[in-house]
Amino acid sequence: MRQYTLECCVDSVESALAAEAGGADRLELCSALIIGGISPGMALFEQIRQCTKIPVRVLLRPRFGDFLYTEYEFEILKREVELFRQAGAEGIVIGCLMEDGSLHMEQMRELIAAADGMKITLHRAIDVSADPLLVYEQAKSLGIDTILTSGQESNCLAGIPLIKRLCRLREEMNGPKLMAGAGVTPDVIRQFLQETQVKDYHLSAKIILESHMRYRKEGVPMGIPAMSEYSILRTDRKVVAQAKKVLTDYFGAETSKEQ
Repeated sequence: MRQYTLECCVDSVESALAAEAGGADRLELCSALIIGGISPGMALFEQIRQCTKIPVRVLLRPRFGDFLYTEYEFEILKREVELFRQAGAEGIVIGCLMEDGSLHMEQMRELIAAADGMKITLHRAIDVSADPLLVYEQAKSLGIDTILTSGQESNCLAGIPLIKRLCRLREEMNGPKLMAGAGVTPDVIRQFLQETQVKDYHLSAKIILESHMRYRKEGVPMGIPAMSEYSILRTDRKVVAQAKKVLTDYFGAETSKEQ
């Protein structure tokens, strides 16, 4: 049984194929990765399922921004859970907060009930929560499988002190797996393996590709003015493969020691 998970966050078929070719164990599928990811369309999910063979967990987030959802937004989330369950997703990636920064237990229970046995990842809502240790305990009580976290920092290296505390809590409680995310690279994984007990990693391995458009109308942004309309983000297969090698080398060595 594999001792680790390398999850690649993707928002296109091209990136999903690159992630699988690089050795990713699982995909987290979203759209609009450049703004942190929001819920993907069903057609994108279906095409990725046709083109790849590794498990897919679907990020469900109705909009950019915080995780305090209106009644309408929450109803959308519940419907998306049902749709992706019926479509064959391995799991969902969710998180709802209250105004005071605590986990919204009622909404989480409803979404998990709608998931009806699918695997559940609590996403980085924990990183903007008021008490991440309490959220971890609540996640265990909900039966959540995995928690994605940067340790309440902009990148996971800076968050190592909190992640270590969460690792100790996991050991005490036999709670959800911890998956490090935000700024993950092969070198970061190498450092985490030396300093923490984390075995699961989440990366996008993004590179910027130039559009093939020859005619370019500059100065007419379709969204955020600072972002070029002619730069496309894609997963770099080589970076995924490097990250995979770090994990296989490390856990292969650990297995040899045990034998």
